[in-house]
Amino acid sequence: MIKPAERLSTVNEYYFSRKGKEIAAMNAKGMDIISLAIGSPDMPPSEETVETLCREARKADAHGYQPTTGIPQLRQAMADFYRRWYGVELDPAKEIQPLIGSKEGILHVTLAFVNPGDAVLVPNPGYPTYTSLSNLLGARIVNYDLVEDNGWQPDFDQLEGMDLTGVKLMWTNYPNMPTGGRAQRETYERLVRFAREHDIIVVNDNPYSFILNEGEKLSILQIPGAKDHCIEFNSMSKSHNMPGWRVGMLATNGEFISWILKVKSNIDSGTFRALQLAAAQAYANTEQWHTEANIATYARRRAMAQEIMDTLHCSYDPNQVGMFLWGRIPDSYADVEELTERVLHEARVFITPGFIFGSNGKRFIRISLCAKDEKFREAVERIKALEWTR
Repeated sequence: MIKPAERLSTVNEYYFSRKGKEIAAMNAKGMDIISLAIGSPDMPPSEETVETLCREARKADAHGYQPTTGIPQLRQAMADFYRRWYGVELDPAKEIQPLIGSKEGILHVTLAFVNPGDAVLVPNPGYPTYTSLSNLLGARIVNYDLVEDNGWQPDFDQLEGMDLTGVKLMWTNYPNMPTGGRAQRETYERLVRFAREHDIIVVNDNPYSFILNEGEKLSILQIPGAKDHCIEFNSMSKSHNMPGWRVGMLATNGEFISWILKVKSNIDSGTFRALQLAAAQAYANTEQWHTEANIATYARRRAMAQEIMDTLHCSYDPNQVGMFLWGRIPDSYADVEELTERVLHEARVFITPGFIFGSNGKRFIRISLCAKDEKFREAVERIKALEWTR
């Protein structure tokens, strides 16, 4: 009898994949579910970005294999982006690796640094892929807590008291998803010190700097010595409305890049040249359209998401950033799905239960801001039409 690989027993189908089938079936029955669950920007990238893609794609010589390292124009655009927005100097030839999105980067970095049986520090709550890919690759998951009372920042006293034997990687994510916790320079400074003292690679996932975050843009690479023990991911999916384009990057020291490239070059080939040139154009004109796309539009939707939270009697931090709103459910509910399933089946609005991000999210919900304004307003009205307990 043919059986799947044993590693599949360590993971389940991704929550949104499984739930998406249920939503599709409900829509097929005419229920018209409004999704406020997934963080997939519904706005387009800049016109110049799309025009560059179309122009370059029409060239007869644009369709061959491309270098796994990415074309020089894209690496230079990424270096310029980090210099302009974060004040970080990166050597585009040695310290940047373009990615087919951050998910791919999680895979490649884990393969490059973690042997089966080694340990990986994963935040709770946190992006589920940190856990699932680590499990698939035979790593040992060691969760560290993020809690509301600490602003969803790591508790370094807790970290120092943990058994760190065999820990190779630590995943961090600021501005934080799902909680909206802000990036803090003090947190980055302590992470760099922690990485150096324990000889651990800290990987900071940083795709949300530009969403409802009008203050200083922070990067862990701003901290002196960070490149020696830290890697930073960034992505165009959220910041430039390009989730389906699959363009991301990682930045670190040249030696780490060379190890990661050994993995990546054996798994995939380079991205379509026209797409890379269009991405370079998008990086170049970030400032021209950023305010309307990533501040004004999301701010309008954020206000409606707050209306939903208020209607459901959920509490939330009004200072959180990013393209989601994270809120604590009332104590009257036995569990979060008691609330989210009622919202789905009675109001016909799909919102995310926080337990999918870890046990510390089990009393929280997450509302995505990635729906058209008119759909958002309709979702608000549907939910307001029902009675909700405190």
